[in-house]
Amino acid sequence: MNLKKKMSIIAVTVIATLLLSACGQKPVTKAEDFVLKIGYMGSLCEAPLHMAVEKGFFAEEGLQVDLIKLAPGAAFEAVTAGTVDAGFGLLASLMQPLSNGLPIKITTGLHTGCDKVLVPKDSGIKTLTDLKGKRIGVPSMTSSPIIFAKRALADAGVGVSEKNMEVEFVVFSASDLPIALKNGSVDALAMNDPTASVAKKEFSLNTLVDSAVTEPYNHQYCCSAYVRDNIAQDYPEVAAKYTRAMQKASAWIQKNQEEAAKIQVEKKWVAGDAAFNATVLKTYNYIPSVNGAYEAFGITAKQLQQVGMLDTGVDVEALHKNSFVFFNDVQDTVQ
Repeated sequence: MNLKKKMSIIAVTVIATLLLSACGQKPVTKAEDFVLKIGYMGSLCEAPLHMAVEKGFFAEEGLQVDLIKLAPGAAFEAVTAGTVDAGFGLLASLMQPLSNGLPIKITTGLHTGCDKVLVPKDSGIKTLTDLKGKRIGVPSMTSSPIIFAKRALADAGVGVSEKNMEVEFVVFSASDLPIALKNGSVDALAMNDPTASVAKKEFSLNTLVDSAVTEPYNHQYCCSAYVRDNIAQDYPEVAAKYTRAMQKASAWIQKNQEEAAKIQVEKKWVAGDAAFNATVLKTYNYIPSVNGAYEAFGITAKQLQQVGMLDTGVDVEALHKNSFVFFNDVQDTVQ
């Protein structure tokens, strides 16, 4: 082998080694320079995210953020694609995607509440068991409202599994659900706020079950903060800052629902009437909790598997354990 060829082989080997080494290293961006991309959709209960911006809780943590507005239903795709680094999600709706490999870690629970099952006042339907043989309108077959409705119905002894389905779920857009109820296409609605509270008011509906006020669901966390796996692993300081800021914002809302609702409308985070929105926020428990979210996840995941919304092959205990990340410098709660 001549010297020139030998030197070329050595050079290629060195370059390959350097590239492989670089692939195994953590990103070069320093934590203090990192800009966290946070996805949001502009819902009322996203108030902690809105207030973390408007009341300066992100700034207080020294966290730089880039807020990215997402279309409804696009959050998981954005996370998978790396378009966003963090977000705010309904705990129950995260479980199936997590079981399928969604690359996120839940960091804290933020509030309880926000799902309802509604019926017309003159329907004669008084309890969940009265829904046997009825049609229930839902915004999608994987949404938080249908998950909550199935849990509540199962607890009431109504069959909602594939082998024993005693109700029929019918999909309509969120805006069309109240119309479908009014014209008799469905007998009940499973919705979440703010559309659920608006529909209840405008169409004079009765509430059969409300995750914000009905036992035992009112003690179980509904919404949570999460970060991508790579953020939790490579930038734990950033993930902790995000979590603390969201906890502080949630605790602030608990004491200032009317001001929070006013800011949301004035700053165009959400539409609607601020006074009415405040009445909805007051039904939630905005006391954040890491352990609260962890406990609620375990309870809900087991129920979802029982009613067929999680595959029987899923190891629920492993899913529960692997879906969370805990930080030494993040408290369980902030009040």
